[in-house]
Amino acid sequence: MPEVDIEIGGRTFQVACQEGEEHYLQSAAKMLDDEASALISQIGRIPESRMLLMAGLMLADKTAGMQDKLREAEDRMAEKEAELGQLRNAPAPEPERIEVPVVPPSVSDTLAEIAARAEALAETVEEKRAESGGATPNEG
Repeated sequence: MPEVDIEIGGRTFQVACQEGEEHYLQSAAKMLDDEASALISQIGRIPESRMLLMAGLMLADKTAGMQDKLREAEDRMAEKEAELGQLRNAPAPEPERIEVPVVPPSVSDTLAEIAARAEALAETVEEKRAESGGATPNEG
């Protein structure tokens, strides 16, 4: 079982841990040292046991706050998952009826007849223009 030297609040401690867990121990010690250093900067030199107790309590307070936030996030996620499940299992909405206007054949026939008459009138105008020498009355 390896022994690791850690520093907390300016004091060195030798702690044993499982093989391969040294990194996690160093990380946890760093968190505890950060809290202890904050205490020492505010209060000054305090007994080792009191420093460790206060730093541990400060970390526990932060951990409790994070656990509350995690619980809230998990609750919100569970609500969203339930809502998503309801939406997935809901029946498909009724299709909307869309009506497209249809032009009656009689209107189409009338429009075609008007177009044919307009073309015939245009041809007549062109023929008369050609017969009169190509000049139109407005071309002065």
